Amino acid sequence: MKVLSKKKLMKQYGFPRRPPPRGAKAAQGDQPKTLAPLERVYQEIAILKKLDHLNIVKLIEVLDDSSEDNLHMAFELMKKGPVMEVPTDSPFTEEQTRVYFRDVVLGIEYLHYQKIVHRDIKPSNLLLGDDGHIKIADFGVSNQFEGNDALLSSTAGTPAFMAPETLSDHRKIFSGKALDIWAMGVTLYCFVFGKCPFIDEYILALHNKIRNKPVEFPETPVISEELKSLILRMLDKNPDTRITIPEIKVHPWVTKDGTDPLPLEEEHCSVVEVTEEEVRNSVKLIPSLSAVILVKSMLRKRSFGNPFECPSRREERSMSAPGNLLMKDSSGDGGKDTELPEVHEDEALS
Repeated sequence: MKVLSKKKLMKQYGFPRRPPPRGAKAAQGDQPKTLAPLERVYQEIAILKKLDHLNIVKLIEVLDDSSEDNLHMAFELMKKGPVMEVPTDSPFTEEQTRVYFRDVVLGIEYLHYQKIVHRDIKPSNLLLGDDGHIKIADFGVSNQFEGNDALLSSTAGTPAFMAPETLSDHRKIFSGKALDIWAMGVTLYCFVFGKCPFIDEYILALHNKIRNKPVEFPETPVISEELKSLILRMLDKNPDTRITIPEIKVHPWVTKDGTDPLPLEEEHCSVVEVTEEEVRNSVKLIPSLSAVILVKSMLRKRSFGNPFECPSRREERSMSAPGNLLMKDSSGDGGKDTELPEVHEDEALS
């Protein structure tokens, strides 16, 4: 589950922006109407819910707790978790790296096709499916762009995976697609060496290395010259000459010298379109989510005692009120105890 701040999203959309044209409208050149900030958020959520790709984690539902600032994005559960924890002493073989990296390339190509930049590609956001393939996770609202590329002016993401142009005093605007490709290059390096190419415990020193230090390859494990060339082209400090997704897809290392080509863009990408009804229903309004989670927790423990209370305090209260089921009232009216009648599990859930 990914939790987003509604206030932060509204602030990001605090000025009217046109959503990128989609489908038939894009072909006709029609300009959609300007949306209010909240409508824009809902439209992006509706699009995210309809993303459908083998290498993208599925967004199941978005829950809006009207009593709190949070939007809760519930994704499909990927039980195997991240494909790699960095740093590690057990990096992948070059062949296993190729399998995983091809999945990442197709997933990112699909997101970019939908006019979405990820902005935080790293191994912990690449989850392993039961089929042994990678799915990209943790793409959020507000990462959509217009035209051919995102022109970004704010930094986001994880420090060791940030591109040098985002750390420059001179560049005020940078390409979103190129940022994703840099982070993919750092991730590819992690896959084969188990660590990031630029490391420093001090953030300013890390930024300096990312901006100025050339990429160095450890003596072990030994990797092919083709893989080195791909990593160097992805970690090109100049975003204008950095390799692009179409070029990565035909790189000799990725395709095994052309013997194992990746599918064409049109073979695995199609534009996601949303109806006004889908936008209206993109978010499900719920009562206090914290209360729902609390009741679920108590049902799992088959107890209506407050699961967050220390045991000694619970014993005192149970002795003072034998025979009653107690739950702490979190409404802020002094923390009184509320007596609950005996209920069956299905009644409690409803």
